[in-house]
Amino acid sequence: METREELAGELSVIESWEKEQSDLWIWERLGRLPFKLLDKITPRFIHNKVGNLLEEIGSYIQTGGSYLIKKESIFERVEREVQTPVNDVADIKEIPLSVMKKLSEELAGQRKKMAAIQGASTGIGGIFTLAIDIPALMAISLKTLQEIAIIHGYDPNDQRERVFMVKCLQFSSADIVGKQAILNELSNYDRPEGSGSGEMVSQLQGWREVVYTYRDQFGWKKLFQMVPVAGMIFGAFTNRSMINDLAETGSMLYRKRRILERLNRM
Repeated sequence: METREELAGELSVIESWEKEQSDLWIWERLGRLPFKLLDKITPRFIHNKVGNLLEEIGSYIQTGGSYLIKKESIFERVEREVQTPVNDVADIKEIPLSVMKKLSEELAGQRKKMAAIQGASTGIGGIFTLAIDIPALMAISLKTLQEIAIIHGYDPNDQRERVFMVKCLQFSSADIVGKQAILNELSNYDRPEGSGSGEMVSQLQGWREVVYTYRDQFGWKKLFQMVPVAGMIFGAFTNRSMINDLAETGSMLYRKRRILERLNRM
């Protein structure tokens, strides 16, 4: 187990990362503008596809829906690393932070490759295959966050953890004000006053805000993917970039929770 000084050092690294998130590039601040134009020319079936995600992610928060993953593959990864049997998520809670970080980075690398392949394959047909890419990327995003949660000893079967993952989705694509609001909200997540999942959903309209933010982000990040064939390059790049940001967010915020839990026990 880490010492108090080691935990404090890890926490300071994460807090520095949180401060860096407020320094958005100018094109990220202007990211919603191109979509206002694209909104008028985008085919209705794509709007419908994005709208369907509202119901899907709402179902994910409530029951896990079709997005819940099998935990056994992650258990095997952890077992190989720590050389001890892992039969439940609770068995992972006490593994060293260095192992959690290493496994998260390895997993993020694999998911980025998967997202890039997905973006390239759906970029072939331009705007028409973009309708396929949207739900596929959301599925990869949720899968990645669930795997990172398990690596840090948190169970996606718990509804509270699914709400937390939606907050990670929000954070990775929010503007400066949104990021700060989510960080303030999540800072109390493991305290009794911040434990009500129903309240968490209502505060920022949880999954609904995520999908609308994703829609706006797709407006400019996927602008060039709407061009047939050439969209392969942009689809691979943007998908990889989005999963990279999301995996970093999930790793940082979950590791922070584990650090604070260990410091509180001390």
